[in-house]
Amino acid sequence: MTAPALLPPSGRRIPAPAPGAASFPHHRATLRLSEKFILLLILGAFITLCFGAFFFLPDGSKHKRFDLGLEDVLIPHVDGMGRAGRQSVRRKEESLRSRIRADHERALQEAREKLRKSREELRAEIQTEKNRVAQRLRGREAAAPPLPPVPVPRPGGVDDGDPGDPRVREKRDKIREMMKHAWDSYRQYGWGHNELKPLARKGHSTNIFGECKMGATIVDALDTLFMMGLHDEFRDGQAWIEQNLDFSVNAEVSVFEVNIRFIGGLLAAYYLSGQEVFKAKAVQLAEKLLPAFNTPTGIPWAMVNLKSGVGRNWGWASAGSSILAEFGTLHMEFVHLTYLTGNPAYYQKVMHIRKLLAKMERPNGLYPNYLNPRTGRWGQHHTSVGGLGDSFYEYLLKAWLMSDKTDTEARKTYDDAVEAIERHLIRKSNSGLTFIGEWKNGHLERKMGHLTCFAGGMFALGADGSPGDKAGHYLQLGAEIAHTCHESYDRTVLKLGPEAFKFDSGLEAVAVRQNEKYYILRPEVIETYWYMWRFTHDPKYRQWGWEATQAIDRYCRVSGGFSGVKDVYSSNPTYDDVQQSFFLAETLKYLYLLFSSDDLLPLDSWVFNTEAHPLPVLKNKRVPVDVFSPCSG
Repeated sequence: MTAPALLPPSGRRIPAPAPGAASFPHHRATLRLSEKFILLLILGAFITLCFGAFFFLPDGSKHKRFDLGLEDVLIPHVDGMGRAGRQSVRRKEESLRSRIRADHERALQEAREKLRKSREELRAEIQTEKNRVAQRLRGREAAAPPLPPVPVPRPGGVDDGDPGDPRVREKRDKIREMMKHAWDSYRQYGWGHNELKPLARKGHSTNIFGECKMGATIVDALDTLFMMGLHDEFRDGQAWIEQNLDFSVNAEVSVFEVNIRFIGGLLAAYYLSGQEVFKAKAVQLAEKLLPAFNTPTGIPWAMVNLKSGVGRNWGWASAGSSILAEFGTLHMEFVHLTYLTGNPAYYQKVMHIRKLLAKMERPNGLYPNYLNPRTGRWGQHHTSVGGLGDSFYEYLLKAWLMSDKTDTEARKTYDDAVEAIERHLIRKSNSGLTFIGEWKNGHLERKMGHLTCFAGGMFALGADGSPGDKAGHYLQLGAEIAHTCHESYDRTVLKLGPEAFKFDSGLEAVAVRQNEKYYILRPEVIETYWYMWRFTHDPKYRQWGWEATQAIDRYCRVSGGFSGVKDVYSSNPTYDDVQQSFFLAETLKYLYLLFSSDDLLPLDSWVFNTEAHPLPVLKNKRVPVDVFSPCSG
């Protein structure tokens, strides 16, 4: 199913709308106020005060008595008082009248001064007040009690990774230069905004971030900057986060997206650099996400308001259902949050989801993409290893790996799911290309999305530990998926892959619909190349990765950064004018790793979340709850 235009492109979960598709209006209550609205408020206050003064202030010229009823309110039984008592009441009454007159005069004078100010002066006053409020909120956060000390995993292998071969090093240096160009362009034209419009040279945001300036690109790019040795740029990002990243905003955000991009990115930056600010910010945000789990079933809402805690689901998602790839892609980050904070709530939330799913019947052993958080029942029977389903399966495998292979329940669940996927979704085309289709109401749709191409790397990563003697089988399956996805790139004019491609009517690995021909700087194919290189060292994966690097640099690079293109089959494509944050977090990171030695972020010590943020394997570490026991929580 193609996502409606309301939803923006994302690193996982949903297919993106075609570039240029119309968006629904989004109404977000933030600290921003229209200057026109402020002027109307001031004018209204001025008129109200004028009428109030006319009707309620005493006429000083005639010295009329203005009865405030003070005798009844302040001093009861005035009639029984002597002359001195009555004079005392009148003095108090007159004093109160004087204060009221003074307050009214002061308010009227302030209103007159406001009306005489220019638009620029009003805007400056509004910004000053916003900064004062934000500073107070940051002060409250700074006053929070420190997190408990825990042993921090320091696996090593967080920088360098020199490949040795000067030809490979030259290619890696080129990828580093591309990262520098993407970052510098964002730094110059979109700093503090979530993403960049590189042609318009201004900031860009989408509704997944609540339309607020949360610096998504900064948080998403930190670990890539660190591992590439771009430490000045890393320090710039850290300084912005320390001074500006504020989650006490009235904004509705995607729980899934801010978890994988922000919490994942902040945790990775903490583990790589050791800077406490990243851990503290990750925990602050996680606390804001917990209200999303307040549903009848404990399956979280897709969206939550960071200020009010009110949650809801996407209106288009199967009668208000939650999405498998969203509520199923929290485990890695939440386990680390429990480890770092000692708070079992994070772990308990994700384990509750796992236990609930384990009790449910699955049609043909497959997990449908939709689950109603109110009733606990599946929505429409649509199963995909691409958009809407993908990272759920990825996180089952990675939960096992992150536990140092002690979370056997997660491994068993992954193996059972992959067995059903092989039986019902994986097929070969007429020419022998292996692809993963989508199951829709008992029918296999012979279409594969770019998002699905991550699965080649997943199968290779999960080969070791497969039941029976299937390790070789799954490594081969990963290679076949990598080959199919490379064909989807190679059969285009730009040598960049489309958003989705078909396998019927004589067409194979080719997009048919115009709204599936775009490329938005996605990482999944390159992700699979990297995993396959790590496990096989077959040189074709570096060759394919270099082909993609050259195509991105030739067709997506503009003077203001990098942009997606709308038609990979056109020799003269138009741009979508968005530099996605995941381009810096994932695409360029996987390319850099592909041309680095294996001791850079070794896979026996690090596990990458679905936004390519590396989190350490928790080896022999004290965990506040028995995190990896299937029976705990």
